[in-house]
Amino acid sequence: MRRIQYHRYGGPEEMRLEEVDIPEPGRGEVRVRVLAAAANPADYRLRVGALRPITGSRFPRGLGHDFAGVIDALGPEVNGRQIGEDVFGISGIRAAGAFADYLVIDAKRAYPKPPSLSFEVAAALPMPGVTAWSAVVDRAKVRAGEKVFIVGCLGGLGRSAVQLALMRGAEVAGNCSADVRDEATALGVSEVADYRAFDPDAWRGRFDLVFDTAGALSPKEAGAMLGSGGVAVHAFLTQDRLIASALSRRHAIASGMPTPARMAGIAEAAEQGKLVPRISRTVSLADAIPALTEFETLGLPKGKLVIVTS
Repeated sequence: MRRIQYHRYGGPEEMRLEEVDIPEPGRGEVRVRVLAAAANPADYRLRVGALRPITGSRFPRGLGHDFAGVIDALGPEVNGRQIGEDVFGISGIRAAGAFADYLVIDAKRAYPKPPSLSFEVAAALPMPGVTAWSAVVDRAKVRAGEKVFIVGCLGGLGRSAVQLALMRGAEVAGNCSADVRDEATALGVSEVADYRAFDPDAWRGRFDLVFDTAGALSPKEAGAMLGSGGVAVHAFLTQDRLIASALSRRHAIASGMPTPARMAGIAEAAEQGKLVPRISRTVSLADAIPALTEFETLGLPKGKLVIVTS
């Protein structure tokens, strides 16, 4: 089988598409025939060694986390799963390996794919959807009529957060590039600011949730935008944000950890058409490395990069 992997930490030049043995699932695991996988900034951050204390020093390491596919083998002690079942999910940080023909994963991390969704759409949902759910639903507990500000409202994570906040009846403002203001308005963002000239002081004390999906605001800046009882949720882990979240209830860190409740929530929202990822580019696994390199160096402001294996 084919797998995109790397043999040492480093830049995009370290990625290789290589032939490896098809893995066998162990106890409590399933093997998924991957049909689609989606790229996230977390993928290349891990490859450069940003979380080396967690990811360790064993190589080669696979790349990619978000996937959709079909279960084609069951390991020992796996109950309630079937060969041929359509699934989607997020592989673990240490395991990764979704950019491949096959992926072995803990059976609990392979969630039923909504039948109405294509594999490409399902693959584009998990990490941004789960992280947005963590911020909007779990951390901020957004309710109807509340005011929400999304920093980076048209990024993969920001777009998901906007849609989930609207789904819960919130009024949503946000910032993005000025040349896509109309797109943000069409998504449902009622007030749109240009991120290049953004001044947090001009929005002081207005929001029940400020969700910084881009790591653009300091805890002090995000906190200043909050009204009484509001919370600032940060998607990027830095020392000052971790300290702020530990010392104050007005700050929290978004989690990309899939849970049954979060995955069921984004699946239901997607089936209802309330959570719709935008896919800007789809490439084959054979052509994925140049596309991943471009994604890393230039970004994809118009939507997700999806890799298909067939």
